[in-house]
Amino acid sequence: MIMINGGSSSGKSGIIRCLQAVLPDPWLALGTDTLVEAMPASLQTSEGGIGFAADGEVVVGPEFRRLEAAWIEGVAAMARAGARVVVDEVFLGGASSQRRWLDALDGLRVLWVGVRCDAAVAAGREVARGDRTVGMAATQAESVHRGVRYDLEVDSTHAEAMECARAVAAHVV
Repeated sequence: MIMINGGSSSGKSGIIRCLQAVLPDPWLALGTDTLVEAMPASLQTSEGGIGFAADGEVVVGPEFRRLEAAWIEGVAAMARAGARVVVDEVFLGGASSQRRWLDALDGLRVLWVGVRCDAAVAAGREVARGDRTVGMAATQAESVHRGVRYDLEVDSTHAEAMECARAVAAHVV
């Protein structure tokens, strides 16, 4: 498994698409956006689900956490069944978010990758995308990395996605 963590609009998805192109074996790309998109719309409008504040803050409730825990276990089961999986994550809780994954992935080989990006650059990408709440990128740029331990970090501020992907691929055994 490859676990890629970074803030919104830091370039994770582009790096993952490039990784899929350069790695010799097929890798499934799954991510937190996959989980959110799979949830019913009602969980995006209730206190128990996930909410996006006007300033970009992301608030998650207990129902979201319950479904997230099941999803994490499911991703781990896929990896245990032999699938190569690269996960696009946003560790909103920093180290505590990583801990949830560490527990589920116990016994699996995982490459932990941090994707850093200057907050101003990520904010510019966020506006250009048009599909994110403005402010998420700046809010998450550093907070998602607090207390998180990585095997490798890449910085997409000035590096292209393919350059970052090649750096990650060089560490895949």
